[in-house]
Formats: sequence, C-alpha cells, structure tokens
Amino acid sequence: MAPKSPGKQDLPPYFNIDPGFAAKRLADPIETSRFAKAAAFAMRGRDDLAKRGYAPDGNKRLRKFSIWEITRYLIPVAAAHLRRVLKANPDLPQGEGEAGAKWFTLEEVMEIRDHFATEGASGKAYKSWRPEGLPAKVVAVANFKGGVGKTSTAAHLAMSAALDGYKVLVIDLDSQGSMTSILGGKVEDEWMTAFPLIARDFAKTLTAENEVRERSGQAPYPFDESLTEAMQVSPRNLVQKTHWPNIDLIGAQLNLYWAEFQVPVWRMQVRSWALWDALQNALEDGGLLDEYDIILLDTPPALGYLTINALAAADILLVPLGASFLEFDSTGRFFDMIYSTFASIEEGENRVRRRDNLPEMQFEWDAVRAIITRFDAGQQADLANVIQAYFGDFMTAYRQELTAMVGQAGEQVSGIYETDYRDFNRETYVRGRETFDGTWAEVKSLILGSWWRDQQMENAESEEA
Repeated sequence: MAPKSPGKQDLPPYFNIDPGFAAKRLADPIETSRFAKAAAFAMRGRDDLAKRGYAPDGNKRLRKFSIWEITRYLIPVAAAHLRRVLKANPDLPQGEGEAGAKWFTLEEVMEIRDHFATEGASGKAYKSWRPEGLPAKVVAVANFKGGVGKTSTAAHLAMSAALDGYKVLVIDLDSQGSMTSILGGKVEDEWMTAFPLIARDFAKTLTAENEVRERSGQAPYPFDESLTEAMQVSPRNLVQKTHWPNIDLIGAQLNLYWAEFQVPVWRMQVRSWALWDALQNALEDGGLLDEYDIILLDTPPALGYLTINALAAADILLVPLGASFLEFDSTGRFFDMIYSTFASIEEGENRVRRRDNLPEMQFEWDAVRAIITRFDAGQQADLANVIQAYFGDFMTAYRQELTAMVGQAGEQVSGIYETDYRDFNRETYVRGRETFDGTWAEVKSLILGSWWRDQQMENAESEEA
C-alpha cells in the first residue's frame, strides 16, 4: 500500500459511493412474505437465547442460596448463629453441602425465616410487614418510551419482593412478552393472557346493557362466541407458577396486542362501558387482591388501552427513564398524556354523575416515582441532578447504576438475583445487587407507607362507626 501524502486525510465513508455498485449489492425487492421468514428465524433464535438460563429438561430452576447470602441479604442474623440454630433444630431444613458451605432453596429459606419470626429475638423484624385485612398493593411500571429499563426494573422488583418474603403476582401486559420470558412462562395464545379479563369485563357490561334493552323492547346487542368464552374465564385460570416459589405470572404473547384494536370497538358499541376499570375489576372479582401481597404490572411502551388499565388499577406508579435529554423529554410528555387522558375520563364521567346527582369520581395514586435507570455516575451525574430538580418529589433518590453483572444477567435472560455469585468476585456481586436493592428499598418504603396510611384510615373509620 502506498504511503499517504503528508497532511492528506481519508474522506468520510459516505463520499464517492458508486450508485451502480450500490445497486448490485441490493437483493430483489422485499415482498410481504419475507417478513414471515424473518419472524420465524427471530422466534427460533428467541427461544434458543431465552433458554440459556433453563435446566436441561427445558424448565427454569431457581438456584440455591448460601449461608453467606442468607445472613447478609435475607435473614438478619449472624452466620454463626444461624448454624447454631440449625444444629439445635434438626427439623429445620439443613441445606446441602459441607458444614461450612451449606446451600438452601428459597422455600427452605422462608421456612427458616418463619422459625426466627416466632422463636427469634423480640423486637427484630425477621419478616416484612404486611397488614392483615387490607388488599394487595398494585404497582405499575410504565413509560411510553422503549429501552428505559421498564421490564428489567419490574422483574427485579418482583424478585426483590419475593426474596423479602412477599407473595407476588406479575401481570405482563406487553405483547412482546419479555417479562414472560424472564419468568419462564409459557403462553400459547391470547386466551392465556390478560385479554380474556378485559373481554370478560366488557361481556358483563354488555349483558347488563342487553337486560335494559330487552325490558324497553329494543333488540339486544350481539353476543359473539369470544365474549361467551370470556365469561367462563376466571383470573385464577390464567395464573401460572414460575420457578420462584412465591412469584406467579399472568403472561403475554404477541396476540395480546389485539386488545388495542378490540377495546375501542367494544367501547363504541356500549358507551357506558368503563373500559379503564376492566383490569381492576378482574383483580377484585377474582380475589387476587386478597391472595397476593404485591401485584406488579409490566406495561407496553405506549399509552394504549392496556396501559390505561394498568394505570387505573395501580396504587403506585413507577416510571423508569435514563439520564438523557430525550428520555427526560419523553417522560415529561408521558406525564402530560397521563394528565390529558385521565382528566378527560374524569370530566366525561363526572358530567354524567352530576346530571344524575351521583358522587363524582377521581383517580388517585398512593405515590408516583420516576426512577433513573442505566445510570453512569461518571458521565450522567449533572443531567441526573437537573432531572431530579425538575421532577422533584416525583423522583426516587436512588439511581440504578449499570454494572457488568446487570449486563451479563440480561444476556442470560435472568435477573441478577438468579445469578450465582460464584460466577463473579464478591465485590462485583455486591455492587450488582446494590443496583436493585436500593430501588427495592425505596419502593418497599412506598408500599409500607401506603399500607400504614390505609390502616390508619380504616381504624379511624371503624372508631367513627
């Protein structure tokens, strides 16, 4: 190769492109059927990649936990004391491995935790607080910008809550099904997703509307087979177990997206249908608010009908975003769309309620927090501080840092809590856990605080009665 002339610079690659040569590199024009082929290849690759964290039998398995992890992260006792308690109580799970390196399943950890809660030191919180008689807290994770860490945040919150001893239900409302893959769910069609819950709510409204129409001599609205089938579906029929003993799942798959087209058709047919309450009604009618401690809703990256249902059902709304101008700007617009959408619903509903001398309705959330994700303290601190200043009390104080451990866990379609710390050095593992432990601490505080406030209000109402 001839040496470059002194001072001569290479031109950028977009100069001097030969159109004829570029045309020769093109394939034949793409027909519609080519997308089906690409989708089939992607589906095959998706299944192969998703099963990286699976056992040889094709199922996911939750790893076991060492005494070091248990005493550092799960039960607040010293390792030596835990060993003494296990030795003194042979009926408790004894774990696997040598005496100094015992490993326990999460079910065994929860059994040991129950023992300490009844036999341990008084005044020490071995189990997380959950008030009796109050419903589960519903937490929605939403933003209409993709790639902000929404599903990752929701998945790790579910796992954090499970490790803390809570019984968790995750509802995947995103037709991409990423959360379903993380939790090892299997969903054949839309009838195993949240879609029949929405359809069932409409079917119940349609049934009531037809009763009114028949009494007034009007022809009833048509009731097709899908609505008849939806009436037979209970939320419990849709719940599937996961490889976590205290995380259950209502999964998602591509056909769930059909709800975004079907819901407005139903709404046009029966204007009295409160479509935004469909998911909330399903949670209440199906008894899920009593059966679980925390219900986590992972939403699609859009403010469509599924997301509106999630926001209306939520007690707490979490909005992940990166520390960048575009994500800050997009999140601000997301808040504006939430305001416009729900204020419009309130105004429309209350106009009718005022006419009929009924109490007005209002949407309320116990708390709303934006969470900075994929945070690089060395590069993004200034902008993160600006975002914090503008959003104020809508922001969490903790910022999720992006670490090597988080990236590696994502490649395995797993959460960091599912990753064996022996695959890293201790410092890397501890730092990786801190990324989501800090977020869970803030979210848990919101949950406990709102439960406490609900309990005080309920006690005050009982005293007045």
